[in-house]
Amino acid sequence: MPIRRILVVDDSPTERLALTELLAHEGYQVLTAENGEQALTIARTELPDLVLMDVVMPGMNGYQATRQLHRDATTRHIPVIICTTKGQEADRAWGLRQGAVAYLVKPIDEAALLATIRSME
Repeated sequence: MPIRRILVVDDSPTERLALTELLAHEGYQVLTAENGEQALTIARTELPDLVLMDVVMPGMNGYQATRQLHRDATTRHIPVIICTTKGQEADRAWGLRQGAVAYLVKPIDEAALLATIRSME
């Protein structure tokens, strides 16, 4: 499945902008959300091809949002890559258990992120 539209979920405007610019430069259409609740709404209505999900956000965190996306029949087909500062092995294992297909630790290595995305196409 070609990946064309990516939903970037992060409460940091700086992180959202940096990822948006990187992905747009690579030819992807980018949607953004500031928190888990907004991510669920956008994912259900826009059906992006991929979600890049932060973990530490106010309200619903990224683990909770990933779990809900994975359990919802409308969105379970959308792969989620967690992009977070939480770098412990237990964090990684928990993120993957929630349904994420990959787990990257911030600061995000741009080449690694793009390689991970391309490996799914």
